[in-house]
Amino acid sequence: MELIRGQYNIRKNQRGCVATIGNFDGVHLGHQAVIRQLLDKSQKLQLPSVAMVFEPQPAEFFCRANTSKANSRVTPPRISRFREKLRLLETQKIDKVLCLRFDQALSQLSGEQFIEEILVNGLGVQHMIVGDDFRYGHKRSGDFALMQSQGVKHGFGVTPTNTFLLDNQRVSSTRIRAALAYAQFDLVETLLGRPYCIAGKVCYGQQLGRTLGVPTANIGIAGLQPTLKGVYIVELQLNGQWLAGVANIGTRPTVEGQNPLLEVHLFDFNQTIYGEFVTVRFHQKIRDEEKFNSLPELKTAMERDLDIGRRYFKPKD
Repeated sequence: MELIRGQYNIRKNQRGCVATIGNFDGVHLGHQAVIRQLLDKSQKLQLPSVAMVFEPQPAEFFCRANTSKANSRVTPPRISRFREKLRLLETQKIDKVLCLRFDQALSQLSGEQFIEEILVNGLGVQHMIVGDDFRYGHKRSGDFALMQSQGVKHGFGVTPTNTFLLDNQRVSSTRIRAALAYAQFDLVETLLGRPYCIAGKVCYGQQLGRTLGVPTANIGIAGLQPTLKGVYIVELQLNGQWLAGVANIGTRPTVEGQNPLLEVHLFDFNQTIYGEFVTVRFHQKIRDEEKFNSLPELKTAMERDLDIGRRYFKPKD
């Protein structure tokens, strides 16, 4: 899969495609249904398939832009980081991803300007796959009807996507975030079509866990405002093997941490794995993250967490 960063990096030999647009946060079953439509049309027209995404996501941009206003909103948490999103899109066999930087200039484009500058003059789109409720352009002025009329004007086709339902309920990133917030991992797995995981590189930390006798693999999650917060029973994949453990994800209030961090303690494991890219799979929530009055109190709580985690993985009689 080819990644194109920004419309100005589209080369002449990359023009001409079937495209779709979205956040694709989590690349859940609904997204996968859209991608199947995309690939089907791509195959029929013998043209490359392109998924257009934005960084930051539009909702994130507008939340940050409104931080000084009384009606400012909290930046919505992400299901997956950008790197993970790309990996997931690649598994869907998409040919190219065009990542547009969502900034003030892009947000000011009218619906017609967005279509002409990005889709027509940029990608040379021959066919679009979009939802009939898809909105774009300044103040979300562009809609499906405008996309159709502009398609007639510029010579590209437009196909609507169908709402993807599971048990008569729409599959959406919002629904998945809500399920994650309540640690409903079975439901999340159903909606994603795979277990929920966070991937990242093991980095150096404060070594606090080692000091307390509970060494952890610290996984940087910069760029991810996590939906999960607290202590969880997990498995970590390293070199193709799944290792059992317990993880804390959050800001570590007892030691006045600020940036979110994912820390994983693996049972009966003493290898050095700094720099390794690992995947953490979540099974069950143990408790919320807490601020303890002292490090001994924190250590006692961590020992209780580890005991719960070990019992979870203990073979059932």
